[in-house]
Parts: sequence; structure tokens; C-alpha cells
Amino acid sequence: MSDQIKFIMDSLNKEPFRKNYNLITFDSLEPMQLLQVLSDVLAEIDPKQLVDIREEMPEQTAKRMLSLLGILKYKPSGNATDMSTFRQGLVIGSKPVIYPVLHWLLQRTNELKKRAYLARFLIKLEVPSEFLQDETVADTNKQYEELMEAFKTLHKEYEQLKISGFSTAEIRKDISAMEEEKDQLIKRVEHLKKRVETAQNHQWMLKIARQLRVEKEREEYLAQQKQEQKNQLFHAVQRLQRVQNQLKSMRQAAADAKPESLMKRLEEEIKFNLYMVTEKFPKELENKKKELHFLQKVVSEPAMGHSDLLELESKINEINTEINQLIEKKMMRNEPIEGKLSLYRQQVQGILLPQPLKYLGPQASIISRKKEAKAEELQEAKEKLASLEREASVKRNQTREFDGTEVLKGDEFKRYVNKLRSKSTVFKKKHQIIAELKAEFGLLQRTEELLKQRHENIQQQLQTMEEKKGISGYSYTQEELERVSALKSEVDEMKGRTLDDMSEMVKKLYSLVSEKKSALASVIKELRQLRQKYQELTQECDEKKSQYDSCAAGLESNRSKLEQEVRRLREECLQEESRYHYTNCMIKNLEVQLRRATDEMKAYISSDQQEKRKAIREQYTKNTAEQENLGKKLREKQKVIRESHGPNMKQAKMWRDLEQLMECKKQCFLKQQSQTSIGQVIQEGGEDRLIL
Repeated sequence: MSDQIKFIMDSLNKEPFRKNYNLITFDSLEPMQLLQVLSDVLAEIDPKQLVDIREEMPEQTAKRMLSLLGILKYKPSGNATDMSTFRQGLVIGSKPVIYPVLHWLLQRTNELKKRAYLARFLIKLEVPSEFLQDETVADTNKQYEELMEAFKTLHKEYEQLKISGFSTAEIRKDISAMEEEKDQLIKRVEHLKKRVETAQNHQWMLKIARQLRVEKEREEYLAQQKQEQKNQLFHAVQRLQRVQNQLKSMRQAAADAKPESLMKRLEEEIKFNLYMVTEKFPKELENKKKELHFLQKVVSEPAMGHSDLLELESKINEINTEINQLIEKKMMRNEPIEGKLSLYRQQVQGILLPQPLKYLGPQASIISRKKEAKAEELQEAKEKLASLEREASVKRNQTREFDGTEVLKGDEFKRYVNKLRSKSTVFKKKHQIIAELKAEFGLLQRTEELLKQRHENIQQQLQTMEEKKGISGYSYTQEELERVSALKSEVDEMKGRTLDDMSEMVKKLYSLVSEKKSALASVIKELRQLRQKYQELTQECDEKKSQYDSCAAGLESNRSKLEQEVRRLREECLQEESRYHYTNCMIKNLEVQLRRATDEMKAYISSDQQEKRKAIREQYTKNTAEQENLGKKLREKQKVIRESHGPNMKQAKMWRDLEQLMECKKQCFLKQQSQTSIGQVIQEGGEDRLIL
């Protein structure tokens, strides 16, 4: 208890609490102060708990703390009665209750902060089923669950990124590399644009290419949708088949439901389910927990860099080399490898000799594996039995529907029963004989194994004795010699039999060869002459080929030189042609400019007024004078408009008022005509008066 109090006090004196307690001051805290300390610690975990308990009712304080401790999964020690005492102690601020809570909270503050943060978004609101019948409430609840799942995935990705350990330098390098790639892509796009702009109808071609890309993306999206719909259809068909099978099985079970068969079936199912629950599922659960622990351990480790991977690869290579060396040593020693009979040897040794304790483990694992296999076989057998029962019920129904079926009655049924009894007695006798034969076979197999084992023991003893005497391998060599001598005798007999056949075959072959030689003598003479001609022709061909190669090499070098010279002259010709065309264009431009200048000078010097008017200078002066006169007129008009703007606006307003007055009179006149005459209207001095 003292260590617990010391840990609480040290934690409260540190950041972020900074309480400055010692053992005396902390022990002398009143219940309300101790509850305030607990509330401050909870507020550090969840900021919503920052409350002054003096301004809060005790029931609300206890309810708030208990709800948060339940979210944080705090489990006080004890049973239900201790839970009630825990609640009471939390309300009154009892030290034996609050000290363990503070110790538990301060030990894992960071973990509890994360849990409280996640609980704010992951605690599901339970909506009653009667409210879920409403479509809007059901849609909102579904959207709420989808958002919760999205938050889970995002938080997992965030945690993985935190653990992965990516540095800012690496991220900056990646960003700079991506920017360089972006610049290269922009340059490439500009280069391609320049190349495309030279082609005809490039805009139309770009438009068609854009449409093609959009259609391809749409095609991929439609193919993906089609695949998803196929998968949904497949799952729906499977679900329908399962439901139909369940419906058939339930109907058949309801059709032939008897209490005895139901009791037997239920007992078998209970036994099978007990085995699955007590033995098979706990083992599978333990294996899954081990895998989960291993995966969590792998995930919690930081991301491996290139150096770590190189170290692991080097370790793997070292271990592989060691394994190869051990395998080579084992192969050099020629150690016997245990075959499939090793398991049965262990079992036989366990029957003959008193079994040591270390062999109990493998047998227990063997028995458990056999039991699991038998359970799976039992499940398959149950499924087969159910299918057979369904088929039998269908056949029964078919026989009931058909007419003309023979039903055994009376004496025929008795004779049938007697036949079955006689057959059963014969079957029992045969079965007994088969059982005796099986037992005898088992004994013989057992004796064979024992004799093999004794033979192996004797062979081992013989080898040890030979090693002691210094003649190791004597028995093996003797057996080999006997076997080789037997084989040699057999081979000698075979040789004796085959020598005569060989001599006859040799004679036949000699006769055939002589016949072939006599037939091929003339052909060989012709072949020799042809070979001489062939050698002469090959020599002549080689000489001609060498001459051709030398001549072709000289011509090829001359051709390459001429091609280079032609290419150079063509380039010069193209340059001169371009220069010629450029100079011609410049000369034509200068001639046009000179002609215009001479025409202008002639018009300017001539005494004729009409030609002077055609001069560009005169036209420009005339246009400028016209524009100046037009500007003067517009300025005068602007001045007049400015002076008359105020009176004109006033007059326009008076006309609008007059128009409104006339419209009002018109409306009054129309109303007067539509209504019955109430009085008399008299006009005097331009005024209207109504007399009732």
C-alpha cells in the first residue's frame, strides 16, 4: 500500500498536475479533496470531466465518474457485493476505494486518453426497434454506423502512419522528386503539343482522343459495376439455395418428427456440440490468439528501412549456409532416415516395454488429432445421413403415390422374416470367420514386426562386434558377395544362351554386309569422282568469294563517300535556294516601297490640284481637319445638353406626374361606371365635388 501511495504522490507532483504533495499532506486529504484529485486526473484523460465537485451534487459526481470508468474498462476487485461497496466508497470519498483507482489511472494515462477519445466516437447509441421502423430514423442510423466504420479505418491508418516512422527528410526528398517528375512531364506535354500542332486537324484529333479516353474510363467503370453485380447475384443465389435447403430440412424434420428420434438426434447434437465447444473451439481460439499476438507485435514494431532488410537478408543467408552444411554432414554420415513405420515402432515399444513419461505427449497429440478427424468425419456422416434420409422420404412418398406396389402380408411376410433370419445366421458365421482371420492377420503382422525388430537389433549387435574386432562391414560385404555370385551365375547362364544366338546373328550380318558392299561398289566409284569435283568447285568458289568481298568493300567505301558528298551538296543547295528566295522577297518589298515613294513625290511636286489631293499627306491633313471640326460640334452640343439638363428633367417629372394623375382619373371613372350611383358629381372651377 505504501508503494502505491508513493507512486500516486510522485505522479501527482509531476506534469501536468504539479500538486506538491508529501506523504503527510496527501494522507491528510479530506474525502472531498480526494474526490477533487480523482476528478482532476479524470479531466486530464477526458477534458469534459473538468468540474468543481463543490458545485455538483454527489449523485451526479458518482454517476459521471462511474460512467467514465466503465468506458475506460476499470474492473474493481471483488464480486457484486464489493461492487456496491465500491460505489458507496466512491460517493463518500473512501481512501481504500480511490487509491487503487488513482494508481490504475496514473499507470496508463496515455493509453486511457486514447481510449476516451475513441469512446467519444465509437460508443454506439442503442435505438429501440420500434423507432427503427421509421425510414428516416433507419437511414440516419445506417449513416451513423457507416460513419463510425469510416472513422475506425481512418484512425487505424493514422496509427499505422505514426508507427511507420517516415522522416520529414524522406518526405521532402519524395516531394522534390515528384516535382522534378512533374516538370519533366510538363516539358514532355509541351513538346508533344508542338509536334501535334504541325499536323492537320489536330484540334479535332485531340477532341476525339479525349472522348476515347473518357469512353475507356466509362467502359472500365461499367465493367467493374458488371462484375460487382455478378458477385452480388452469385451471393444471392447461394443464399437462396441455403434458405431452400434449410426449408426442405425443416419440412422433412416436421414430417417425420417422432419423440424418440428427436431425443436421439438431440443427444447426438448435444454430445457433438459439447466436444466442439469444450475441445475443438478453445484450441482454435488459442491458436488465433497466438497469431493475433504475433501480428500485433509485428505491427507495433517501427517500419523497417533498407539497412534492416539487408541485415535480415545476411542473417537468412548465414542460416541457409549452416543448414546446407548440416545436411551435407548428415548425408556424409549416411544417417538412416525414419520412415513411416517410426510411429508404429514407438507404439510397439510402448506395448512391449514400460513406456517412459516423455512418450506420453506425442501419443496424446496423436489421440487428439484422431479425435478431431473423427469429429469431422462424424459431421460429414451426419450431412450424408440427412441427405439419405431426405432421399428415403422422397422415395417413400413416390411409392405411396404409385399404385401396384406389392406389400408383404401374412405368410409371405413370415417366410420373408425366416429368410432374413437364416441369412443373418449365415452372415454371423461368415462375420465370425472374418474376425478370426483378421485377428490371425494381426498376430502375424505383429510377429513380423517383432522379427524385423529382432533382426535389426541383431544386425546392430553384429555391426558393433565387427567394429570391436576391426572387421566392420564384413557381414555386409559377405552378403553382397553372395548376391553378386548369384547374379554372376545367372548372367553366365544367360551368356551361354545368348552366345549361340549372337554367332548366328553375326553370320547373317556378314552375309548382308557383303551383299550391300557388292551393290554399293559402283556407287562408291561415282561418289569419289563427285567428291573431287566438289573440292575443285569449293576452291574456285572461295577464290571468287574473296575477290567479290574485296571489290564489294571498295565499292561500299566509295559509295559511302559519295553519299556524304551528295548529302553535303544538297544541304548547301537548300541553303542557297532559301537565301535566294529571301533576297527576292526583300527586293520585291523594296521595289514596292520605292514605287510608293516616287508616286508620293510626283503627287506632292505636281501643279495639278487633283493629283495633290491624291497624295497621302493631303489625305491625312484633310482627315485631321474633319475630325477637329467634328470634335468642336460635339463639344458645343455637350454644352447645350448640360445647360438644358435640369429644366428638361423637371419637365419630364411633371409629365410623369401628369400621366399618373390621368391614370388615376381613368381608374376612378371606370370604378364609377361599374358601381351604382351613390351621389352626384358636380364640376365647378375645374374641381369635382360629390354630393350625397
